[in-house]
Amino acid sequence: MPLTELILTENVPGLGAEADVVKVRRGYARNYLLPRGMAYEVTPAALRQQNALKQKRAEREARELNEAQDLARRIGKARFVFTLETGETGKAFGSVTAQDIVNRLKNEVGAEIDRHKVVLERPIKDTGEHEVAIKLHHDVTAQLVFQVKSAAETKVEDVPAVPEEPDKRKRRIFRRKKEQPKQEEK
Repeated sequence: MPLTELILTENVPGLGAEADVVKVRRGYARNYLLPRGMAYEVTPAALRQQNALKQKRAEREARELNEAQDLARRIGKARFVFTLETGETGKAFGSVTAQDIVNRLKNEVGAEIDRHKVVLERPIKDTGEHEVAIKLHHDVTAQLVFQVKSAAETKVEDVPAVPEEPDKRKRRIFRRKKEQPKQEEK
């Protein structure tokens, strides 16, 4: 099979990162990578420029690592409470999913995270405290701790403990008036 060597100028999923020398099929290089500026051919001049690309890649990776560590600290400090409707037996009707966690993080922490980075084996359906891992970077994993409460528990907390005095006004009972037969006009 005809292969050609290229130097990547940016990350290409499934192929490599910037400044990597990769071998790909000629058609893929000619029709996709080269026209989009994602790579260029290996030449002696290009190999000399590869050091600049490696430096750019190292700066980008260091910046991404610092951002991920900062976000992991903010996520670690955050405490959330999710409320679920539950039946009489305590079984939840709904569940807390990865998308719910991502939406809450976006609203309260201000972090845009892909829902696939939240590590959940299954949706959370039981009440109590839960800990979920969030994979932010290949070196950084944040631990999010949150509470899941029953909606019935929160309703009980909202009700005041002191009973209110009953209303002493008279209650009126409304009765419907019976329909009277219509008299015909002449």
